[in-house]
Amino acid sequence: MVDHHSPAMFVADALGLDFLNSIATPVDKVVDWIDDGEGLLRWLEQAHLVPREALETLRAQALPGELDKVADQARNLREWFRSFVTAHKGHPLAVKHLHELEPLNRLLEREETFRQIVPAQQDGAAKLELLTMRRWRTPESLLLPIGEALAQLVCTTDFPDVKACEGPACTLLFVDRTRGRARRWCSMAICGNRAKQAAHRNRLKAHH
Repeated sequence: MVDHHSPAMFVADALGLDFLNSIATPVDKVVDWIDDGEGLLRWLEQAHLVPREALETLRAQALPGELDKVADQARNLREWFRSFVTAHKGHPLAVKHLHELEPLNRLLEREETFRQIVPAQQDGAAKLELLTMRRWRTPESLLLPIGEALAQLVCTTDFPDVKACEGPACTLLFVDRTRGRARRWCSMAICGNRAKQAAHRNRLKAHH
C-alpha cells in the first residue's frame, strides 16, 4: 500500500499541520509515512524533530515491535488532533476549547528536558549558548516533540488562517500566510497545477 521511502511532504508552513499531512494522497493512492516504526523514525528525521543519533540509538535499543507500537500511538494522536483542527479551522480558538486539548496536555506532562551550555558559532566566532535538550529514554519519548509541535500550532497560529487544500481529492492542510490570505492549494506544483489543467480542459470543451 505504502511507500514511505519517498520524502514526506512539508507544505503546511507549520510542523503541527505537516504531522497531520503525514498521511496524504500525493498522486492517486494513499501514502502513510508513519504506517510503521521505521516510517515514524524517517518522518521525525525529515521533520528535524529528533537528532539522528537519538533515532539510531532508539532503533538499536528497541524491542521487536516496540517502534511499531509507538507509530500506532502517533497515528492515533494524528487522527485525534485532525478532528480538533477540522472542527476549529477558519475560526479563532477560545479558552473554552482548552478542555478538548486535555490529551495533548497529558502527553506534554511526560516531557523530559534539561538545559546545557554548549559551544556555538556566531559570526565566525566561537561562543557559549544555553540550549534546551531532551532525554530520549524510551521509544515513547519520540511522541514528545510531536506533541510540542501540535501545542505550538495551537498557541502561535491564528486558526482563521488554517485551511484545507481546495484540490478535490486532496486532504492536506496548511497555514495561509500569504498577503490577502489568498492561498488555495497545498502546492502550486501539485493541486494548483491540476486545477489549472482542469480549467483549461473545461475552456476547450466550452468552445466546442
